[in-house]
Amino acid sequence: MFERFTKDAREVVRGAVTSCQEAGGGTVGPEHLLLALLDREASRGSFALAALGLPVENRQPVREALDEARRRAGLSRADTDALADLGIDVTAIVSRVEEAHGVGAMSGDRPDRGRRLGRPGFGRDAKSVLETSLRIALAHRDRHIGDEHLLLALTARPGPSAEVLADHGVTHTSLTRVLYSEGEARAG
Repeated sequence: MFERFTKDAREVVRGAVTSCQEAGGGTVGPEHLLLALLDREASRGSFALAALGLPVENRQPVREALDEARRRAGLSRADTDALADLGIDVTAIVSRVEEAHGVGAMSGDRPDRGRRLGRPGFGRDAKSVLETSLRIALAHRDRHIGDEHLLLALTARPGPSAEVLADHGVTHTSLTRVLYSEGEARAG
């Protein structure tokens, strides 16, 4: 499948692995793909983010929101709200776990954890994002998978990455409109 990826999309995948390694994680997740996308400049995905109000210099709040979601072990706000309805305070649980085991204990990214040698593998959710990006590219009759398809795939799947992007005005619908609107020249 990677032979169909553009240079920008391949850089995002490499950046996701690097982001995971820097965080001390053992498995690449959708949040690592999003962090790598946020680092891109002068790509189709980057231009779409900027068109939706997220130019490179304004992406720090998205990073911080992703960090917060990782502290909650990847639970989305919807998950947290559902648990609150059952009387479970996720914030209190995270605080107690971090008191006992250190900041980041629930994210799996603690630097003192035993690390495997070699590159981290892609988790099920990250693989699903990659597969969804292929389906999106095919649906739009695009010959190659670009970073914009990875971005669209992240917004198409429920979870913290899509939730954080939506909080900043980046939804699947708005991205599709920016990337595939009538009369817009498409970069390939």
